[in-house]
Amino acid sequence: MITLALSKGRILDETLPLLASVGVVFDDPEKTRKLILPTSRADVRIVLVRASDVPTYVQYGAADCGITGKDILIEQGSEGLYVPLDLKIAKCRMSVAALAEFDYFNKVRQGARLRIATKYTETARNHFAKKGVHIDLIKLYGSMELAPLTGLADAIVDMVSTGKTLQANNLVEVEHVYDICARLIVNQAAFKTRFEQLSPFITALQKAVL
Repeated sequence: MITLALSKGRILDETLPLLASVGVVFDDPEKTRKLILPTSRADVRIVLVRASDVPTYVQYGAADCGITGKDILIEQGSEGLYVPLDLKIAKCRMSVAALAEFDYFNKVRQGARLRIATKYTETARNHFAKKGVHIDLIKLYGSMELAPLTGLADAIVDMVSTGKTLQANNLVEVEHVYDICARLIVNQAAFKTRFEQLSPFITALQKAVL
């Protein structure tokens, strides 16, 4: 049995057609309270977890594989994980954004200490450290756009898809940090000990992506 960890939301929505193409179909997670779902393949089952928990379930062997965003892997690290495949779905980007009237680049040139609101603290810390910019991090879990609007922060580091939410709140992207898309992750130990079972599944997904 292959246990695949998934999270609800955009990644799941874009994963469904990809999984269906390799014969993995299951009931709509929104229509059930079950957290472990059987699929149309007797050798594959789905476990539903929070997006940030997908790598943890795979790392510790509670799931053999998982599908997660590059942002989570960068933020949490990939120890104990094999990352064989870029699935080319759920594409977006990590960006620094600030109010349109905030002179971000001048502040950076002057060496000002910036207050940065984000839930991606490691990403933000590493990004600004490479630029030699001193920051104070404010960890938030949602509504990042509100932080500059209320004066809580000078700028935010967050995922951006269309940019419409930023625009609606008078924010603009001032720096691109990195591009994001979903990755297939595999427990390293399971990949070695159960190669004959996991390899065909990974290969099938790879062909579906191509």
